[in-house]
Amino acid sequence: MTGNGIDAGGVEVASTELAIEARGLVKRFDGFTAVDGVDISVPKGSIYGILGPNGAGKTTTLRMLLGIIDPDQGYRRVLGHERPTDVARRIGYLPEERGLYPAMKAYEAIGFLAALRGVPLKEGRRKGRELLEAHGLGYAADRQIRQMSKGMAQTVQLLGTLVHEPDLVVFDEPFSGLDALNQGKLERMIRDLAARGTTVIFSTHVIAHAERLCDQVAIIAGGKVPFAGPVDVARDRLRPQVRLETRAQDGVWRAALPADARHEGAFWHFTLPETGVEPLLRALIEGNAGILSLSIERAGLHDAFVAIAGEAAAKALEESAGEPK
Repeated sequence: MTGNGIDAGGVEVASTELAIEARGLVKRFDGFTAVDGVDISVPKGSIYGILGPNGAGKTTTLRMLLGIIDPDQGYRRVLGHERPTDVARRIGYLPEERGLYPAMKAYEAIGFLAALRGVPLKEGRRKGRELLEAHGLGYAADRQIRQMSKGMAQTVQLLGTLVHEPDLVVFDEPFSGLDALNQGKLERMIRDLAARGTTVIFSTHVIAHAERLCDQVAIIAGGKVPFAGPVDVARDRLRPQVRLETRAQDGVWRAALPADARHEGAFWHFTLPETGVEPLLRALIEGNAGILSLSIERAGLHDAFVAIAGEAAAKALEESAGEPK
């Protein structure tokens, strides 16, 4: 499917083939609106993040996109089909609630998950052994799930999500419960999937994962999506910040600093003026400020999230990141 469109937050979506398109998704539970008019467009082969605090509507949105539940209102198209269940065998899904049969051996568990996606059981088990070997767990292929550490079991379920080589992979909070080493492994796996042309969409309440990995994000708060589009576009909602160090402490050059300039330690900090850096540099040089250092930094995704979703949503996001998993 191709076409141009306007995503949430007024971001124009360039003409491209989409793995997922959703417009106006609404879902209510017992009178409570969990998702309220979600619009997203996920280009094929991209890494797409749904970023928001716990309870924001991330899981409900993913389940609607996958056809696990139907929206009360709205439209969705997944891999070119309006009924996501028609293409279930082309999708890999890792839910937030992990679950494997504890008596199964690791390679059997992967084979079982492959069989659910149409791979013959014998073939799935063979692939299970291959994947375990490739990811450093070959020694544990015949170990029962109950005998494995939590991280190892999560890796087994992750490999079971990928064993049938899906075109679209959907992860719900995939980093929850993983230590730093396994988080790094998962990040590399996600990048490798995208490099091979697989579309990856994942939900997270950790900004760092979205900022490092995603081509595009949908920011969700209170069941609404105030922004969906490229990460750089989100960051550009805020003007860059300037960090300036001068030899002189005072002089006529200070009149060129913007009103929000603040002096902290040896440095001035302020928002880059609309006129750009050149007039500022000219004033500093002509005013004999003695420039020791000057750097310009784009806003991070955290600051963009605050500007787009608001302080309350940002606080909820931080509280979500601090919750034990």
